[in-house]
Amino acid sequence: MYMTLRAEDGHVFDAYVTGEETARAGIVLIQEIFGVNSHIRDVAGFFAAQGYRVVAPALFDRVQAKVELGYAQQDIQKGLELRSEISQEQVMMDIAAAVQALEKQSSVGVVGYCWGGTLAWLAASEIASVNAASCWYGGGLAQVATEQTAVPVQMHFGELDKSIPLSDIEIIRQAQPDAEMFVYPGVDHGFGCDQRGSYNQAATELARQRTLSFFAKHL
Repeated sequence: MYMTLRAEDGHVFDAYVTGEETARAGIVLIQEIFGVNSHIRDVAGFFAAQGYRVVAPALFDRVQAKVELGYAQQDIQKGLELRSEISQEQVMMDIAAAVQALEKQSSVGVVGYCWGGTLAWLAASEIASVNAASCWYGGGLAQVATEQTAVPVQMHFGELDKSIPLSDIEIIRQAQPDAEMFVYPGVDHGFGCDQRGSYNQAATELARQRTLSFFAKHL
């Protein structure tokens, strides 16, 4: 189901929510550049089935409501255009509102994919009530790798990801030596999405297992 959230600047937007209201811990799930589409809702269902309360904020609502894109080239272009119209400050306010929506939970983790992977890292750096973050193939993460956070962070990358080359992964590793970092051999960007040609079931299952273990330890 969907709920309505209000950011610090008064912006009102939707968020997909699932999982028991009485769950001990919560997860803010941060979208790719394709909106809160069926894939993101499936991922939310996965984490809810593990006992978490999950909130996935619709970050594109600041530009266009109810965005649900696919993964064709025209969808990628549209997603990039929408992303370019939203500032980092605005996105962080929306994610903070999603974290606040989990105030009944004793702790909150953030997990994000692609654009959301980088935003998960920034959320861990900037939002005090975030307790841990798992970042899946965060595009542009190397450019913000020197941001600092006091909470545990985990990162997942594909070895063949041309948008996040191994040289960028090394920059991140050098900047954040305490972060858990996993590079999955032979897989490309978006390996965790079963609607993309780059989907890799084995890598996804392993990354999910590691993410669940990470959150079980820190939330």
